Amino acid sequence: MQNIDNLDELIKMALAEDIGDGDHSTLACIPPTAFSAAKMVAKQDGILCGADVAVRVFHIVDATLVVTLLKHDGDPVFKGDLILTVEGHSGSILTAERTALNFMQRLSGIATETHKMVAMLEGLHTRLLDTRKTTPNMRLLEKYAVACGGGTNHRIGLYDMVMLKDNHIDFAGGIEAAIDRTHQYLKEKGKALKIEIEVRDLDELQRVLDHGGVDRIMLDNFDVATLREAVQRIGGKYETEASGGITDQTLRAYAETGVDFISVGALTHHIKSLDISLVKR
Repeated sequence: MQNIDNLDELIKMALAEDIGDGDHSTLACIPPTAFSAAKMVAKQDGILCGADVAVRVFHIVDATLVVTLLKHDGDPVFKGDLILTVEGHSGSILTAERTALNFMQRLSGIATETHKMVAMLEGLHTRLLDTRKTTPNMRLLEKYAVACGGGTNHRIGLYDMVMLKDNHIDFAGGIEAAIDRTHQYLKEKGKALKIEIEVRDLDELQRVLDHGGVDRIMLDNFDVATLREAVQRIGGKYETEASGGITDQTLRAYAETGVDFISVGALTHHIKSLDISLVKR
């Protein structure tokens, strides 16, 4: 798993949210000297993600727990597959259970959906992108899950690429002004960031083509026929990205236009978690 600097902090916040002033269900009925073993099992097919996070959850709750991974992030899992085992204090296992599962189920859901959509692009050069439509404070993990599913991470935040969207253009006074001001700003700040600009129709596209000064053009909410015409007009001069309401039902048709990238916000904000359970061995 990639290094995520604030992972322990994120896990501790999640545990604090769940435990509060104590796991009273466990404290009430499980002796502190009790030891046992449990196993985490997939209850449906999918792509696993978050296994390393789950291990970290168990160890933050109780460093003496012994966790053995039998499946790893990016692995396909099938209903009934054993993912990991954990041994040690019974109370610690029960206290960590839900937080470990919450991380793994959500991340595996993202990886699974991404894998399904990437498979629909087989034979085409188009790559599937994620977006910034992520759960607050979970962005790096959710983008990691997209990568585990075979997708491509787009910009991580507002700081690593310039994205001139419709509101930037409208507030700046137009396409040309937004591009020119961006170049002036980057020069003044000594930053070498790529510039992407969003266009909403073929007229806006032509203005960008006439003006230049960008690296990628996002073609937002275009239908398939108009997107095909737009890609042909651009003719490889700039990278192209399609965005806006593209689903698994329409993904292949959009990709067949020859567009370089398709961004799908639903990869991270409209996901069904993968069903995984923890049971006593």
